[in-house]
Amino acid sequence: MGAGPGGGSARAGGKLDKSWREVWPHAWELLKPRWGMLAYGFGLMLVNRVCGLVLPTSSKYLIDNVIGHKQVNLLLPILGIVLAATAVQGLTTYGLAQSLSKEAQRLINELRRRVQAHLARLPVSFYDKSNTGALVSRVMSDVEGVRNLLGTGLVQFAGSIVTALIALGLLWRISPAMTVVAVGFVAAFSWTIRHSFGVLRPIFRERRMLNAEVTGRLTESIAGVRVVKGYHAEEREAAVFRGGLDKLLQNVFRTLNAAAAMDLSSRVLVGVVGALVWYMGVTRVLSGAITLGDLVVFNLYLGLLVAPVTQIVGIGTQLSEAMAGLERTYELLHMTPETEDARRQRHIGRVRGEVAFDSVSFAYDERQEVLHGISFRAAPGTMTALVGPSGAGKSTVIGLLAAFYTPTAGVVRVDGVDLAEVRLEDYRNQLGVVLQETFLFDGSVRDNVLFSRPQASEAEVQRACAIAHVDEFAGRFPKGYDTVVGERGVKLSGGQRQRISIARAILADPAILILDEATSSLDSESEALIQEGLQYLLRGRTTFVIAHRLSTIRAADQILVLEAGRVVECGTHGELLAREGRYFELYTRQQGLERNRFLAPGEGEAEPETEKVRVAGGGGEEMPNPELY
Repeated sequence: MGAGPGGGSARAGGKLDKSWREVWPHAWELLKPRWGMLAYGFGLMLVNRVCGLVLPTSSKYLIDNVIGHKQVNLLLPILGIVLAATAVQGLTTYGLAQSLSKEAQRLINELRRRVQAHLARLPVSFYDKSNTGALVSRVMSDVEGVRNLLGTGLVQFAGSIVTALIALGLLWRISPAMTVVAVGFVAAFSWTIRHSFGVLRPIFRERRMLNAEVTGRLTESIAGVRVVKGYHAEEREAAVFRGGLDKLLQNVFRTLNAAAAMDLSSRVLVGVVGALVWYMGVTRVLSGAITLGDLVVFNLYLGLLVAPVTQIVGIGTQLSEAMAGLERTYELLHMTPETEDARRQRHIGRVRGEVAFDSVSFAYDERQEVLHGISFRAAPGTMTALVGPSGAGKSTVIGLLAAFYTPTAGVVRVDGVDLAEVRLEDYRNQLGVVLQETFLFDGSVRDNVLFSRPQASEAEVQRACAIAHVDEFAGRFPKGYDTVVGERGVKLSGGQRQRISIARAILADPAILILDEATSSLDSESEALIQEGLQYLLRGRTTFVIAHRLSTIRAADQILVLEAGRVVECGTHGELLAREGRYFELYTRQQGLERNRFLAPGEGEAEPETEKVRVAGGGGEEMPNPELY
């Protein structure tokens, strides 16, 4: 199973075997603002528990007075008090459920919003190591158990403790000797239960991790369903998912075994204590030390004393699960957002677009550096193209430019300012990105265009859509710009998705633009339309292009050829061809492949056209005309 932050990242950071004492401050942080509601709940609970004592207490008077002494006149008043107490108990129980249960759901809702907002501010490096489904699980599932901290679970447990203390006083009043015996057994069982929860809590934490891993793999399988079906891998994916479910099932079995053992122990405790109390009680009734009513009510009070201990098995398990989820939630909340980097305090105005890399090196981890001392300059309003084989470092350069990462050595400057010191919101508001693999949200065409600048007017949206030729296909939809595009834009063609992406960038009006070869995978008609939108988008902006088709960057002001994390060549298209170096090799090879696509079988070795051209700066040397390829 893929291990994201729901599983693997937690392990990567080391398992945190925090005690309840260390986790409780987090719980109190959530409960403190709701102390008024908790106080109200405890008040209702006290009334509820006091009313719950009426029925066992009345048993003594029914047995000793009504039956024993024939005081029938007391029967109806006693029954009236019992009915009234029962009614009050029912109303307070309803009030508890209505107040605390709803407040607990509000808490879950608030915590989910908080975790999601915090996740969005974490650096890209965190997501590089994370599993999307696992993160979803942590946002949606880990906080669920928190309802037991504020809901009726915690209050009921506290209520049982209060009832037990009252019952203990009443028991002592009836028979100190019998009370000492009962309390001794209860104390021993309480120690056993405390030890058991020390075993259970790590199991619950492991369950959260496993659940996140299983959810993550399921999310990946659904998102990649076309790949799965394309390689007929349904059974393999089912086997992987089944393996994760089996691990989760074994964890649940361990929890059930522990809970069942505690439940068995509690029932044995009740039986043993009950037998001892009845033995001691009967002998005292026969000796006249206590009445029969005292013995009956003692056993009823004893049930109230033992109840909190037996309830620990259920409620304590819920609280352990809540604490485990809360611990994992606060692991995320304690990660430092990229916006809170102490260095990023410098405000930057309107960006002119002057970019400089000065001896920049970068490593995703300490073991392997992927960029080595890269230096270049890009003047405002110019186009810089990045070319090179896969793994050369092109995307890493773009990631540094977008401030997704910070150099491990050297400096990236924008308008002469160290980008590592600039407030991210100031900078990214002036950054535009058009990727080869366009990401659209499951909303309308308008929503996706507005994503870059939500406050834009309808006129501005339509102007951007017209420039990017979005209006040509959106106008054919029955709902126009309100047409829902589906998850990742699945209801649109590749060209339509890309045009929406360009319209989004046009609407953003960025000072610095990043293009990851936006037309390399499109048909010629879509490419022609998109190129028009791109030409508008490039005007007056500092543009960086990751080029896959080298024929599309002839007009670039400078081309950087990257290889193994270094800039091995830099110049214009003509200058680099004239040098007949690495760029010349990449360009001629790619042009030859493009030409051979249209040759008949057996013509692949045909000699190129012999028309020659003079290459600028080439010292009079001649070479095959690249325009013919």
